[in-house]
Amino acid sequence: MIINKTILLKCIIYFKGEDMRYIKSGKILLITSMIASSALYATNGDTLIGVGAKTRAMGGAGIALSQGAESTLVNPALITKVKSNEISFGGTIFAPTIKTTFQGQEKKSSSDLSMIPAVAIASEIMPNIYAGIGMYGTAGMGVDFRGNPTHMDMETTLQLMQFAAPLAYKSGNLSVGIAPIVQYGSLDINYKNYMAPGQPQVGYGQKQDFGFGVSLGAVYDFGNGFSVGAVYKSKIKMEYKKVLTTAANPLGVMVGDTLTQPAEYGIGFGYKMGAHSIALDIKKIAWSKATGYKTFNWQDQTVFAAGYEYNAGKWALRFGYNYAKNPIKNSQNPMINTFNLLGFPATAKSHFSVGGSYEFNKNFSMDATLVYAPSSKTSLNSNTPFAIANKHSELGTTIQFNYKF
Repeated sequence: MIINKTILLKCIIYFKGEDMRYIKSGKILLITSMIASSALYATNGDTLIGVGAKTRAMGGAGIALSQGAESTLVNPALITKVKSNEISFGGTIFAPTIKTTFQGQEKKSSSDLSMIPAVAIASEIMPNIYAGIGMYGTAGMGVDFRGNPTHMDMETTLQLMQFAAPLAYKSGNLSVGIAPIVQYGSLDINYKNYMAPGQPQVGYGQKQDFGFGVSLGAVYDFGNGFSVGAVYKSKIKMEYKKVLTTAANPLGVMVGDTLTQPAEYGIGFGYKMGAHSIALDIKKIAWSKATGYKTFNWQDQTVFAAGYEYNAGKWALRFGYNYAKNPIKNSQNPMINTFNLLGFPATAKSHFSVGGSYEFNKNFSMDATLVYAPSSKTSLNSNTPFAIANKHSELGTTIQFNYKF
């Protein structure tokens, strides 16, 4: 199929006398790996460490610490902290570097630059009742190994954007919120079938889908600068009709077209003392229970995020750190390891962020953030014909403008 005949022959020889189910599983995973060779928009798996410039500058921490309108997709309860009507709009330029060594050759993915938009509005519509709208690119991207038969000549694209409409209520020190979510997704898979006569191009083209979910949140402010929050975001089922099944047909393998974004839940702590603010979040991403990712043997992630802010009034500085082990874990089936690492290089672990804000006047301000993930190397199958290694680093710049009225 996408692996050349030599490597496939080596595979069969290697497994001689072993459980031949690995060969069958490998065929399935060769197809399913291409589902999420998309998984690199950001960092915790295929999910951004944070949405909005301020939250990203705090390492993604923001479950209990409000950042104004941009908190719409972080914790809907936090929009109760907005003191007036507020609009935030901007975007992130995201530049990952993916280098994969397979069949003795290192190749760099040509898919190395993306633009991720973000828009949010929040307002108090009635006493103690707040509403908002948020639209954010939340996950996706792809790999591009065209012209590299050793790397399957694979080109994939996954783009995910969420639209949220939070509604929150404040009673004393307690705030609760709910945000219905509409998610737009777009998936495309193309590759050459090197095992078929003429080496035909395989791919159904770009397909889109809409999925629906909900985010629930709560925050309690103790009144002494300390606050605690909790959030839950449901899984969102996405189906890209015929994209995955078309990819499976050349092998006679039937696979589903569903790729579900996993549920997330977490708690956060915030503390403000004068010009100083500290935020700490602990979040779980349930990859192992999401259709599609479960097939790829992705494991759940525990994400730790911490941030510090110094706010001098007209200007502010922020620093953050985010860490999560990559969800790709070693499997007893080396075929799973091979296709996960080649098709799902979501292996970044640590992320460092720095950012700042400047207030031009009482109504208008600007935020800027830089997020850097140093190179993380992962090697699997070192003693098999499927030996593969991946190096993954990231750089992202976010610019955001805010208007209060």
